[in-house]
Amino acid sequence: MKKIATLTLLLAITFSTFAADPQAKKTVKPIDLTKATFLERVFDYETNPNEWSYKGDKPAIVDFHAAWCAPCRITSPILTELAAEYGDKIYVYKIDVDKEPELANKLGAKSLPMFLFIPMNEVPQMTIGALPKKSFREVIETFLLKDPEPSSLK
Repeated sequence: MKKIATLTLLLAITFSTFAADPQAKKTVKPIDLTKATFLERVFDYETNPNEWSYKGDKPAIVDFHAAWCAPCRITSPILTELAAEYGDKIYVYKIDVDKEPELANKLGAKSLPMFLFIPMNEVPQMTIGALPKKSFREVIETFLLKDPEPSSLK
């Protein structure tokens, strides 16, 4: 009986913490994309195949990954942390190349992980291979957000 009371108390404290802190419920996570959602949110290469035209309202990172890719498994938690940290400033998208082979092929995702960094109103840049969190931050702050002095250097 004592264990049930303790468990009930812990659950009550946990729920009251989340209820008291509205931000606790709004954890931003990477967004999985399909071909259809990529065409809708990022770039409609079918309608406009010859000219890049980003459809988003804030900068983005698109992570091309696969479940079998060891470096992808290393960068995945980093991107989850960055999505939460930069929440309303950038989008973090994920595309599983095994589930979306046409999309991966169209965008040239032959080596994984591959990252597409999309600033606003500029040409995106692509990189291949796992990056440490510090490098992601530098790219986000200097290329995507255009901060001349990234917080990692402050």
